[in-house]
Amino acid sequence: MNLLQEDLARAHCRSKLNDAEQNRRFRLAQQVAKAQKQAERATRRAERASAKARLTLARLV
Repeated sequence: MNLLQEDLARAHCRSKLNDAEQNRRFRLAQQVAKAQKQAERATRRAERASAKARLTLARLV
């Protein structure tokens, strides 16, 4: 009887550990996606600033 309870306890712990690992991976994937979006926005902002600077320089010349 004790072995059965120990097996159940181990299975429960494994299940909890697997759930925690999946949650960690999901959060990490969300963080990566968020960072990619921020990088894309920063790139677009930089491109707009560069285009504005080129236009301003062309107007001066």
